[in-house]
Amino acid sequence: MTRDRDDLRRLHFINALFAHVTGHDLYLAKQIQGAITFSLAELEAQTALQPELTATFDVAFNAAAAELLAKLFSDLPRHGFFHWDAALTLASPTPLFTRAEIMTGLKHLAPYRESTLLVTNLRPALIPPGLRATPRRKRDYVDTLAFIHDLVAARTVRNTDLQLLFL
Repeated sequence: MTRDRDDLRRLHFINALFAHVTGHDLYLAKQIQGAITFSLAELEAQTALQPELTATFDVAFNAAAAELLAKLFSDLPRHGFFHWDAALTLASPTPLFTRAEIMTGLKHLAPYRESTLLVTNLRPALIPPGLRATPRRKRDYVDTLAFIHDLVAARTVRNTDLQLLFL
């Protein structure tokens, strides 16, 4: 049951992430999901045998999807793309480093009228798997999301079409 729910969640995630390619067609999204899953076949087999590796598979799946999206946008010369992985270091999700990383991304995307800013692993960085989701950790996560939204809104030119995606 949980595996089916995780597969459905990943399918909707791929459908939303690659909507400009799939046109919100779940069949095409399923093809992309299958390709990503195939590239992670060994890890998926391990996950089937050891359900505790689900978080590891999710991280690998998100990383593969982000890499595929980066390749897709690199072929579109008029569309900017920036990816920030919040779990790269322990200091990454702190407000100071979050601001620095988002500002770096916005400076990179400034020349483009259409762009995508992808933020991955923010929730696991602030609410680590295996640890309790305390009210303080949840509040820190919500505050960081709001901070990023506000920073992007304040530092983006009005006529720019910027998509802010969180994985």
